[in-house]
Amino acid sequence: MCGIIGYVGYQNATPILVDGLRRLEYRGYDSAGVAIISADGKTHIHRAVGKLRNLDTVLREHPLTGSLGIGHTRWATHGRPTEENAHPHTIDGVTIVHNGILENYLELRHMLEARDRQFRSETDTEIMAHLIAEQIAKGHALDEAVRSILPQVRGTYALVVISESHPNTIVTAKNASPIVLGLGDNENFVASDIPACLEYTRSFVFLEDGQMAILRPKDISITDFEGNQQIVEPTTVTWSPIMAEKGGHKHFMHKEIYEQPTAVANTILGRVSMEDATIHLDGVNPEHIDPIDRLIITACGTSWHAGLIGKFMLEHIARIPVEVDLASEFRYRDPILDNKTGLLAISQSGETADTLGAVKDAKAAHAVVFGICNVIGSSIARECKNSGGVLYTHAGLEIGVASTKAFVTQLVALFLLAIHFGRKRGTLSITDGQDHLNRLREIPSHIESILAREASLIAIARRYARAKDFLFLGRGPNYPVALEGALKLKEISYIHAEGYAAGEMKHGPIALVDEHVPIVGIATAGPSYQKTISNLEEVRARNGKLIIIASEGDSRIASVADDVFVIPKTTPLLDPLLSVVPLQLLAYHIADAKGTDIDQPRNLAKSVTVE
Repeated sequence: MCGIIGYVGYQNATPILVDGLRRLEYRGYDSAGVAIISADGKTHIHRAVGKLRNLDTVLREHPLTGSLGIGHTRWATHGRPTEENAHPHTIDGVTIVHNGILENYLELRHMLEARDRQFRSETDTEIMAHLIAEQIAKGHALDEAVRSILPQVRGTYALVVISESHPNTIVTAKNASPIVLGLGDNENFVASDIPACLEYTRSFVFLEDGQMAILRPKDISITDFEGNQQIVEPTTVTWSPIMAEKGGHKHFMHKEIYEQPTAVANTILGRVSMEDATIHLDGVNPEHIDPIDRLIITACGTSWHAGLIGKFMLEHIARIPVEVDLASEFRYRDPILDNKTGLLAISQSGETADTLGAVKDAKAAHAVVFGICNVIGSSIARECKNSGGVLYTHAGLEIGVASTKAFVTQLVALFLLAIHFGRKRGTLSITDGQDHLNRLREIPSHIESILAREASLIAIARRYARAKDFLFLGRGPNYPVALEGALKLKEISYIHAEGYAAGEMKHGPIALVDEHVPIVGIATAGPSYQKTISNLEEVRARNGKLIIIASEGDSRIASVADDVFVIPKTTPLLDPLLSVVPLQLLAYHIADAKGTDIDQPRNLAKSVTVE
C-alpha cells in the first residue's frame, strides 16, 4: 500500500515527484504530499487530503523548487485520512515518508512522550521521524541515525528520509515492504514501484529486506543494517513509459482488458515445444519442483481465484494433489509441510504481504517454494529464486486496481505448469499434450472475438446497472470464475455481489432470488453443463433475471436466459480464460454507467503490502 518517490540530482525535484506520485496513485489516494529541500537549506512541505489533483492545486498556487525531495501518496493504516496524518512528516529538520506498519507503535510513542516529544499526527510514521531527529541532534550522520533506530522498531517498513543537516542525501531502508532504486546520470531515484521513475531510467536495484541505501546525485551506496557494504547488480527493465498511459481508452482497466490477447500470447511465447509437448519453464528450477508429491497454492484475492482454477488444471492433467489456501489463513493454521511439499505462491505484484509471509514460513519448514509473479525482481520472486524459482507472467504493467490481464496470464502460467508436471509424471501423453497446447494457442484469438462483441455487453450492463445485488453461479473450473466476476463487480461498482457454486444454490442462497436480483450464470459446454442448466432453471422458476455466459452453438440456452453472451468453444480447463472476459466487461460497463472511480476504487489499493 501507499506510494513513495524520492529524487536527488540536478533537476527541479517537484515535477518529478508529482509525476511519480501520479504513476503510483493506484497504491493509495487518501492523501498526498511532497517535501523539498530548497537552495536555502530549508525543508518546505505541501500536503493535501484526497486525490493527487488536490495536491496539484496547492503546488500551482505555492510552487516548490529544489533538487532534492520526497513524495508520498497514502492509503491510511494508522490515523484517519487528514492533512495532519498525510506524509511527509517533518520533525526538527528530519523529513520522512513510510510504507508499512510499526507493531510497537504505542510503546514507542509512550517512550517518546515521556521524553517530552510533541506529536503532530496520529501516525506511526511520525515515531521514526522523532527517533531519527534525536540521533541527528547527537551529531550522527543521516545514515547512521537511521541505522541506529531500526533495532527499536518492529513491523514492516519501507522508509525514505531526508534532513536539512544533509541537504544532498536520501537514506532509505527496507523490511517487508518494497523499495526500488532508479539509477540515473548525475541523478538518482527511490520509489515503491518501478513506474514512478520509468520515465527517467530503465536501470533499477531492488533492495532486499535488511538493506539500506544512501543516495546522492552521483552515487548510491547499499549496506545491511549493520553497515556492511553490499554489492548489488542493477536490473534493466524493458517496460516503456507509454505502457503506463491509457492509449485512448477511457480507463486503464478497459485498456488492460483489451491487452489480454497480447498478454496471453506473450506468456506462452518461447515456452512451448510442440514436437514433444514439453514446457520450458524459464526461471523455474525443475530439479527442485519435479520431485514434489503434493502442492499447496497460496494467494490472495484475484490470484486466489486463479489458484482455485489451477487446482482443476493440475489435478486433472498431472494427477498431483493440490490444496488452495488464502495466504492470510495459511500463515496461521499450522500447515503440514515437508521437503516433498511444494508451495506455489501467486501474486501479480510479488509484494503481497500475506503471500510473502506464507512463502517465508514454508521455506522455514523446508517446503519447495516457487512463484507465479508479474514483476521481475519482486520480493516473492527473490524469496523463491534459490528454491523452486519463479515463473513470470508477461502481462506487462497493470495499473487498474481491479486485476484483469494479470489474472488470465496467471491461468496461462498454471496451465503450462500442469502440462509440465503431466509430462514429467507420465500422466500426459505427447498427443494429448499437443492437443492441450494447440487449444491454449487459440486463446488470444478467441479473446479478440469476445472483445469485438463488446457492444452487446454494454447493452446488458445498462439494463442492470441499477441493481442492488448480483449473484454469480458456476460449476467446476467456472465456479472460481463466478467468484472472480462477483469480485470485479464489487470492486469497481460498489454493488453487493456474491459468487457461488451453482449446485449450492438450493442450500441457502436461492432464498435471495427474486425479480430484482440479476443472476449471472456460466454454463459453457463441458461435463457439468446439464447440472448447471438445471440449477439455472431453478433460479428462473423463482423469477430470477438470468444473464448467461454460454458456448457458441448452444441452441438450448436462449430458452432459459433473459440475456445470453456466447464465447468460443474450447476445453473445460481453458474455459475460464474466456468466460471471465465478458464478466470483466460487464463489471466495467456497469461501473461506468454508475460513474464510479473505476481505476481507483474507494478503500482499495493495487498492491496490498500490509497485513
